[in-house]
Amino acid sequence: MSSTAGRLVTSRSELDLDHPNLEDYLPSGSSINEPRGKLSLRDLLDISPTLTEAAGAIVDDSFTRCFKSNPPEPWNWNIYLFPLWCFGVVVRYCLLFPLRVVTLAFGWIIFLSLFIPVNALLKGQDRLRKKIERVLVEMICSFFVASWTGVVKYHGPRPSIRPKQVYVANHTSMIDFIVLEQMTAFAVIMQKHPGWVGLLQSTILESVGCIWFNRSEAKDREIVARKLRDHVQGTDNNPLLIFPEGTCVNNNYTVMFKKGAFELDCTVCPIAIKYNKIFVDAFWNSRKQSFTMHLLQLMTSWAVVCEVWYLEPQTIRPGETGIEFAERVRDMISLRAGLKKVPWDGYLKYSRPSSKHSERKQQSFAESILARLEEK
Repeated sequence: MSSTAGRLVTSRSELDLDHPNLEDYLPSGSSINEPRGKLSLRDLLDISPTLTEAAGAIVDDSFTRCFKSNPPEPWNWNIYLFPLWCFGVVVRYCLLFPLRVVTLAFGWIIFLSLFIPVNALLKGQDRLRKKIERVLVEMICSFFVASWTGVVKYHGPRPSIRPKQVYVANHTSMIDFIVLEQMTAFAVIMQKHPGWVGLLQSTILESVGCIWFNRSEAKDREIVARKLRDHVQGTDNNPLLIFPEGTCVNNNYTVMFKKGAFELDCTVCPIAIKYNKIFVDAFWNSRKQSFTMHLLQLMTSWAVVCEVWYLEPQTIRPGETGIEFAERVRDMISLRAGLKKVPWDGYLKYSRPSSKHSERKQQSFAESILARLEEK
């Protein structure tokens, strides 16, 4: 009974965090309780910013929680455990990390010594060249996973090359692609990145049919949409992989799925990815950390532990919209990976509404409230 009560208390506290008290965000004072006469549009416009600020604080609290990395609980808190922690640091940084760097470097030497000749000598034999490049990309991704001492358990049938199908997965880090790519050479839809990652995108990953876009370019959306439709129709193209959240989420939540992947008139194959944070948090916060530093963090941890589920393929139902189809697939992934669903658009992480847009919304909100009051 006591353990059951403890679980109930924990679940209530989690619910309280997801549903903050509105009164905590409203201004206190006796002026709120003072009687007022007939409300005018000016009165409503005066209080609308306050209500908007209160609602915005709640939204920010719930929204930003999806993109926060939870620091591990400190355990080296006494004189007995601290020496053990220091020994672990020495092992990870002075023994494991150099071995992992050598492993990754060895993998790159093998990969480049094979990839460059194949790419140069087999230009007229596309079918054979693509097959070899597919194997080589899977190999280098396996070396990446080995450089983190990755312990990955896969459930379900391995993806195959078939026309008119697309794979969708929840997104925690760019390493999601690496974890999935070592099993199957996917063609992924990904944001363009600068530096050495961008170089790999434009050379090596281009060979497996990956498609790149830039969030700031509106014309890229039309180009990507056309490439997606063309890719899923190909009989010899690598399986298409899309992260419909459009951004990295901290593997505790799932944000809204973009509907583009669900309007291609093809079979959707969901993939659920769940990381165990016992050794390291695999979430990549691109605003605070470069991908290079993220990889170093993984390579200096004990291990990256992960489970991947290939779920049952889904097709759109009669009368079902693309948005409803996307939500149904998100339900499946969230349930399988044990993630909480939140009703936020992940792109709000990169862009917020302008002040003029907010003012127009406030005025529209006040006018609608005033109209209802006048009807009564």
